Amino acid sequence: MLKRYELHNHTTQSDASITCAELVDLMVRDRVDVFALTDHNTISGHRIVKALLEEKKPPIQCVYGMEYTTYYGHILCLNLDRYVPWDSIDRNCPEKLFRACRAAGALAGIAHPFSYGAPFARGCRFDMTVTDFSQVDFIEVFNNPEPLHEVNERGLNWWQSLVLRGERLAATSGMDLHGAWDMSMNFATYCEGEPGGDPAAELARAIRNQRTWLSKGLALRAARTDGGVRFHLEGVHKPGFVPGKRYWLALTGSDGTRTWDITAGERTLSDRELGDAPVLIPKLYSDSADIEHLICIAPVLRRT
Repeated sequence: MLKRYELHNHTTQSDASITCAELVDLMVRDRVDVFALTDHNTISGHRIVKALLEEKKPPIQCVYGMEYTTYYGHILCLNLDRYVPWDSIDRNCPEKLFRACRAAGALAGIAHPFSYGAPFARGCRFDMTVTDFSQVDFIEVFNNPEPLHEVNERGLNWWQSLVLRGERLAATSGMDLHGAWDMSMNFATYCEGEPGGDPAAELARAIRNQRTWLSKGLALRAARTDGGVRFHLEGVHKPGFVPGKRYWLALTGSDGTRTWDITAGERTLSDRELGDAPVLIPKLYSDSADIEHLICIAPVLRRT
């Protein structure tokens, strides 16, 4: 099954207007499977949420993290069970902090890399220089409140260019919640898991194997067949999803992007149709293959 993860959320423990209890209630109402607690530069909310979940036993699970908020960009840490100091932060070598977080068992990624920086929001844009992307686990491709073209499209294109050149980076999305916001028709991150499974372990497996779906309400699934790949659509029951009239499957590789109609709900492409590109990024669009109509980014397909 695919589990819905909301991976970027804040509370009054840092700078949001909702408490830990209100965040839990909001996630339950929106039928989220797993949410992350990622307050800015503090893990003080971890014990509060753990106590709430233990006491009330709501039908939801949590993964714990933190968002490192620096003058040079934000680093999102997931599966973080203890505070990792960030006095090692280095604009020209952020790998030092990534390595420290990963040594603590956490997943470390880049949040909203093209967010507006100074003078609007000092430090939100990622201005650090990464030379070794093997130390980075994921890039937050869609930060839902951010402008589509000026921020998120640039994030998508950056992640895509890195993957097509051979980097092993997962894509994530997040609401970056600071209040009780509407989450309908926004991207959520989906990972494969089992009912009652360990959400942190399932998230780690998905991130490390580039097996994440970013979806507004339909997931694009792929399976190898003899001589090709079968694609099909799977509903993920996200509240507020507005179906389209037609759906388009797009595959982006080093040789460009090609599209096929998948309105019927499935489509099998032969190896010849898939082409010779070693890496393909599948996407699903509604009505037209424009970014405004993007519905899902599926896990990367590798030919080798």
